[in-house]
Amino acid sequence: MTPPRVEVRLLSTRDDFLAHDDVLQRVWGMSTPLVTLEMLTAIAHSGGYVAGAFDLETATMVGASVGFLADHHGHRALHSHVTGVLPEVRHAGLGRSMKLHQRAWAAEHGLAWITWTFDPLVRRNAWFNLAILGADVDAYLPSFYGTMTDAINVGDESDRLLTAWNVHAPVTDQPRDGRELTSDGRASDAVTFVPTPSDIVELRRTDPAAVARWRADTRMALTTALDAGKSVLGFTRDGHYVIGSAP
Repeated sequence: MTPPRVEVRLLSTRDDFLAHDDVLQRVWGMSTPLVTLEMLTAIAHSGGYVAGAFDLETATMVGASVGFLADHHGHRALHSHVTGVLPEVRHAGLGRSMKLHQRAWAAEHGLAWITWTFDPLVRRNAWFNLAILGADVDAYLPSFYGTMTDAINVGDESDRLLTAWNVHAPVTDQPRDGRELTSDGRASDAVTFVPTPSDIVELRRTDPAAVARWRADTRMALTTALDAGKSVLGFTRDGHYVIGSAP
């Protein structure tokens, strides 16, 4: 399948906001708005970030993102609340294009950081955020959103990693496998690896007890490391967080 030609742009009309809501509902399998029309209108009107990615051939929205102004350790930031792309256009580089649009918007508005959260057990998101974008893990947030009812997260706890992306840091074209951070690609006294399941979304459907074990073990490993002053240095192609001391 040929990747679509896509334009990412800011949204300002009611029709665009309705299409934005439709994309997010389809991504998360919900029958009610993930972000209400009124909230999208208020965020856009007050200077926040509401954007859509459009397939130029069909003129339809295939990705959606919304964020608001925030504070990150005393620095002005954009907090990206939710970003999603339709399943049929995943793996086409659209996610990266949308994050780069956020980055350009943040820089234009004098913001030093973009922050967002993601489920630490979703391997593809960890790889994208840490290895492709080069963002940093700032904190582990247990049960951050409480009980969630969407089709992707239902039945699981809403633990999240808070991610911070320096707007002025260089962006590379090639992902960096976290094993490159060690001399021989192995664990040592200085570096440890925390595994993740290959597909937590599928596991939620087939083995909820295994999900609970993965959640507890990963929460313990990451919170223990972060509380001890360690850092998440990266993520490996085979699905492990790399834990060590920041340089």
